[in-house]
Amino acid sequence: MKVTITKECMGDRNCNDLCPEIFQYDEDQLKSTIKMDEIPEHLKDKVRQAAAECGAEAIEIEE
Repeated sequence: MKVTITKECMGDRNCNDLCPEIFQYDEDQLKSTIKMDEIPEHLKDKVRQAAAECGAEAIEIEE
């Protein structure tokens, strides 16, 4: 699984709160970023939940 954050990110940090192992907030860009290229198996459900709950629909998942 690979994850990207699109330009639609509003910077509300919900994904950061839900899964801080994968998402971090970039203060310079004022949006969330991804910490790693490949998502570990044990975190995939959290990442899917973050994508589902993203109000801006800015989290894209490639399975």
